[in-house]
Amino acid sequence: MPLSRRDLPSVGEHVIATVKEIFEYGAYVELDEFNNLRAYLPWNEVSSKWIRSISDVLRENQKIVVRVIRVDHKRRTVDVSLKRVTDSERRRKLAWWKHYLKACKIIELIASSLGKSIEDAYREVVWKLEEHYGNPYVGLEEAVISGGSALAKAGVPDYWIEPLVAEAKKHIKPKVFKKRAVVVIRTLDRRGVELIRKVLLSAYEAVSDEKSEVRVHTIGSPRYVVEVQAYDPKTAEKTLNTVLSTMEEVSRSLNVEYRVEGVG
Repeated sequence: MPLSRRDLPSVGEHVIATVKEIFEYGAYVELDEFNNLRAYLPWNEVSSKWIRSISDVLRENQKIVVRVIRVDHKRRTVDVSLKRVTDSERRRKLAWWKHYLKACKIIELIASSLGKSIEDAYREVVWKLEEHYGNPYVGLEEAVISGGSALAKAGVPDYWIEPLVAEAKKHIKPKVFKKRAVVVIRTLDRRGVELIRKVLLSAYEAVSDEKSEVRVHTIGSPRYVVEVQAYDPKTAEKTLNTVLSTMEEVSRSLNVEYRVEGVG
């Protein structure tokens, strides 16, 4: 189980919990993110709908997402609610937790190879990435895309960086977003092949961002597909617009017919 840098959660926070004991008046759960801290789930916070028994909703060892509704710092007691968590909040938190656990396992694996303790792994890497990126998984994903600088900027010591990047590349495949357009390029000039080639090459020259990639192929002259790949949809769309604008400018300067037939 991951180590927690905080002893208690905050009111309003969504946390992962494991159901441990179920009674008529409520249930006791353990908070996975807080070193299995015990918390109380009152029966009237289980469901917003009428239920015959709490057991109709909960079962022992079930993983659930709950919202913290009360924290007593002196007594170190926590009350939580299940009914105050929406479906979208539950899905988002579960996805976050899944990624968090995966990142922790990768980092713990490298800690073992470096002769570092679990405490070292969390203090020197996990918590630094969590503080900088919100989730250590995001930091490792960025390292796969951009290299070790993504870890260095979060304050990860140098001796962790190379092995972490190498291991992350084995387990993390960043999602790629694609945007494409069909363009028509033609000319009656006797230098037609050379001119069209210059327009097509300008598509590649328009991309300077290492996180984006452009590909161009024909689907039967004079139609060509221009495809841009990036690690987020906004970048993909922005890069495609830049590429199309550049191709249009080059076509105009060469007196070559150019038009966009469709974007998708």
